[in-house]
Amino acid sequence: MKLFLPGGAGLVGLNLIARLQEQHPDWQLLVVDKKAEAVAIARKLFPQATFLCEDLTETEGQQWPLAIRGCHACVMLQAEIGTTDPSQFARNNVRSTEVVLEQLRQAGIRRLVHVSSSVVNSVATDLYTQTKRSQEQLVLQQWPDAVVLRPTLMFGWFDRKHLGWLAHFMRKLPLFPIPGSGRFIRQPLYVGDFCLLIQRCLDNDTLCGTYDITGLETISYISLMRQLRQAVGARTWIIHLPIPLFAVLLQLWALISRRPAFTRSQLKALTAGDTFDVIDWPTIFSVTPTPLAEALRITYQDPRYSHLEMPF
Repeated sequence: MKLFLPGGAGLVGLNLIARLQEQHPDWQLLVVDKKAEAVAIARKLFPQATFLCEDLTETEGQQWPLAIRGCHACVMLQAEIGTTDPSQFARNNVRSTEVVLEQLRQAGIRRLVHVSSSVVNSVATDLYTQTKRSQEQLVLQQWPDAVVLRPTLMFGWFDRKHLGWLAHFMRKLPLFPIPGSGRFIRQPLYVGDFCLLIQRCLDNDTLCGTYDITGLETISYISLMRQLRQAVGARTWIIHLPIPLFAVLLQLWALISRRPAFTRSQLKALTAGDTFDVIDWPTIFSVTPTPLAEALRITYQDPRYSHLEMPF
């Protein structure tokens, strides 16, 4: 099989490549991603895969529209999660999807697995949530036979945001701030399990429809941070800050950093109180879920990839 992975140099893409090269070494993997630093690292990690550092919103002067000819399936992964430039959400979540879907049609690629997000069911109204909803609607309207997967917060190897970013600061800082009480409910999903689920969709082309893929273990944010601290072997002290003060500090940081890993809109999403429906995805996709504590151990202690930190 020849597989097209738009946005494949991120968390899900790199874990999926690692799994597929182990399980299906004969498959040809074509990754198109515009994050140059991530692509450079990925090329060294996975030399058997083909990587193109190009913009999926562009076709003129780009190699990828021709390179995807002959692909049997596409796993659509590209997404803008957090940025201080509002225009990038529409560009990277909506416009890129319009262009990719058109190129899939021209290339005759029939099988599509779209990685959406649980935020389409969220009470949040930020730009990420709005554009992910628009992205999913585009896929459902134009590709009715697609598999649409809506994962909750994911973690695992190659995580440069989310828990990976938090783990980085836990190792570096003597004090680790938590917004408010920290009792916000989280339903984290191990990306290794999610990639196995994607593989099932590629192995079985009769699967179609929309599925909410929610982490099975419900945990408070503060408890998750304590487990994360233990997994990374950090000694940082966890302190609680009032949410308004935490938001002000994030705003100040956004003025300093061009690409902050955590923004005020993401803080609002964290504290919104969302809980997502749980379906029996282990049975539907024949996947045995990894317990949270074991998944954290693999992520931060397994010698294969736990030592790698992807650039933000």
